[in-house]
Amino acid sequence: MTSESPRVAFFPDTYNEIDGVANTSKEFASFAKKNGFAFLLTQAGPRNEIDTQGSVTRVQLRRSWAKFPLDGSHEFDLLFLKHYWKMQRLVRDFKPDVIQITGPSDVGIMGALLAHNLSIPLAASCQTNLHQFARCRVSRLLSSWPESVSTKVAAAAESGTFRAMARFYKIPRLLFAPNRELVELLTTATGKPCFLMSHSVNTEVFSPAFRDRSDGTFRIGYVGRLTPEKNVRVLAQLDRDLVALGHGDFRIVVVGEGSEEKWLRENVPHAEFRGVLVGKDLSREFANMDAFVFPSETDTFGLAVLEALASGVPAVVAPRGGPKYSIEHGKSGYVAKSFDEFASFLTILMTQPELHTSMRIGARQHALSVGSWEQIFAGMYKTYERYLRPAVLSESICLDRARKIG
Repeated sequence: MTSESPRVAFFPDTYNEIDGVANTSKEFASFAKKNGFAFLLTQAGPRNEIDTQGSVTRVQLRRSWAKFPLDGSHEFDLLFLKHYWKMQRLVRDFKPDVIQITGPSDVGIMGALLAHNLSIPLAASCQTNLHQFARCRVSRLLSSWPESVSTKVAAAAESGTFRAMARFYKIPRLLFAPNRELVELLTTATGKPCFLMSHSVNTEVFSPAFRDRSDGTFRIGYVGRLTPEKNVRVLAQLDRDLVALGHGDFRIVVVGEGSEEKWLRENVPHAEFRGVLVGKDLSREFANMDAFVFPSETDTFGLAVLEALASGVPAVVAPRGGPKYSIEHGKSGYVAKSFDEFASFLTILMTQPELHTSMRIGARQHALSVGSWEQIFAGMYKTYERYLRPAVLSESICLDRARKIG
């Protein structure tokens, strides 16, 4: 790729927040800057500002009073399109070859609308299983209802949300998804070409080298939002199951915040809550874990799992969702068939030190074998050139011919 690579206008759902989409978005911008690619990044933030560093221009737009929380750190602004005319001028001046969005957020909707109105090819990545989020939220909301009724309502919410999501993802010309299961699902539901966009991890930032504890307490970690769709109440079941199996010298280290924190504090006796950690504090916390658990079935990838593996920490994950693709079962961790198996697999790691040591090494080796962010984003740019550039060139040729005829 050269300086003639596609000019990308990027509208991510999150950027300042602490989650997988925000982390991937920052890596995408860093890739463009490092390679000198023209890149216009638009994000929601605490103030209105424009900042240019190298080839990357970052536009931050403030949300209005009409915003409402989706969870503890994510918001949606009903009046976000008040910034539309400003962004239309900036996008026109930038002249992108493609507009890339990450989902139907207030920022993503603006990006899609600009692409449509300015006749710019639109690409989208699907990094959130919104339909499964809906099922989890409704199930929790109706937990006091009869199970036969709440299950049907939750299923209807999941089905309806997926239909709406599929309609939205029919708009872009090109789709990306972080696991093979979702690639196939979107291809079938939208009829649009969908390509695998995996994730990577910085193996210097997340490394066993940050481990600085030597006590014998077995530390089981969880890192992520403490919200219903993450299935974090499974940590209470895990606590009970381990005690029932005769284990007492363990701690469940919880990193993150969210609406389920109060319930977890009341129902997980062996839990230690660290709040939100970043930088070296997060690196040390990961490295000081002996095992990692990730009960979420809604994550399309689960970047925290890869960060645990890079830290030399074997992981136990749920059978549904993207995290299972990051695990080599029996080598770098386990893919449980049910939540009942979490305690069984952890017991193996707790009682077989030689196997545990072997799996710590296997976890690190797997993380080292994962492709770099550079390779991942270079692949996206090649896909842009292959699937979007011809359309742009074709449109330009047609316009030139129309002018000549006129």
